Amino acid sequence: MTASLRVARELTDLIVQRSKPDMIVSDHGTEFTSNAILASSKDRRVEWHYIAPGKPTKNAFVESFNGR
Repeated sequence: MTASLRVARELTDLIVQRSKPDMIVSDHGTEFTSNAILASSKDRRVEWHYIAPGKPTKNAFVESFNGR
């Protein structure tokens, strides 16, 4: 299973457990720009927003989390 399919499956599980977000913000990583993620977000009507390349401060929460 590719990383993007795994991410799509995990996001689907999270939506079932919690609730559907209005928007997901991520970087341009290959697992987030794949057809699997784009199709999954479209099917679930979740808007997907990509931060500008080279601008990790636009997603400071995730950058802080990743640093721990």
